[in-house]
Amino acid sequence: MPSVADSLAPLATLPGVAEATEAAREACTQLRWHQALRRRIPEAAAESRVRGARASAALEGAEVDVAVVRDLMRGAVAWPEEPGPLESVLRGVVQATAETEHVSTLLTTAPLQALARLHVAAATGLLPADQLGRPRQAEETSAEFVDLGPAPAADVVAQRLSGLVDLVLSLKDAPTLTVSSLVHAEIAVVRPFVRGNAAVARAMERALIRAGGLDPTGVAVPELGHGSQGGPAYLGALTAYASGSREGVALWLTHCALATVAGADEGRRIADAVLAGRLT
Repeated sequence: MPSVADSLAPLATLPGVAEATEAAREACTQLRWHQALRRRIPEAAAESRVRGARASAALEGAEVDVAVVRDLMRGAVAWPEEPGPLESVLRGVVQATAETEHVSTLLTTAPLQALARLHVAAATGLLPADQLGRPRQAEETSAEFVDLGPAPAADVVAQRLSGLVDLVLSLKDAPTLTVSSLVHAEIAVVRPFVRGNAAVARAMERALIRAGGLDPTGVAVPELGHGSQGGPAYLGALTAYASGSREGVALWLTHCALATVAGADEGRRIADAVLAGRLT
């Protein structure tokens, strides 16, 4: 019986995927050897999470200055006691992005636990406590990613999550970019949670890119890459994937590879700023 990694191999032959994937690998390799990352990875990685959270929020329509996000993530300012819609979105992506630093070891041993932790981070304050960290039940649905079509029923969610676990566990044998891209898309399409799916999808991708060794420093900013061509391009690529067509999957994988290139470019700018002492 072929392994999950074997079943993913043909995806590399889809039009444009191999070239875009190689460009992403090269961009991440160049970032890894940046002079600033010899001794100052934690500082650069922390700034990456700041910029990643800001970009993730922007994809949800919450545009916030990076300095505000930086202060929130380091605890220099407090969250409003009664946050409005913008603050609620921002808090979810900030908390989910911050949690990626702590779930790496769970990804290859307990993927569902990692997924649950990211959801608790993303949806605390948005959902009742009994809906945090668990998949949707029979009577529950999700109103997110409506452009991708109706959210699948709960029994379909359970089946697709089983496949998601196998996909994450293939990380040690399959190409990291393929796994992280497919996991991101599956969470968006399946919408396993009532709310918070978008933040969790992008957080899982970030965590997998690091855990799989594509960007072991955690300094690339893939979330910014997804928004670099505009929110409609991101949603359009996800919609193409959701169609299930060969061309749609190729478009999504290529989009993710190009997003990784742009994210690595932003990582180099972070590293340059760290080296020059220009981070605030």
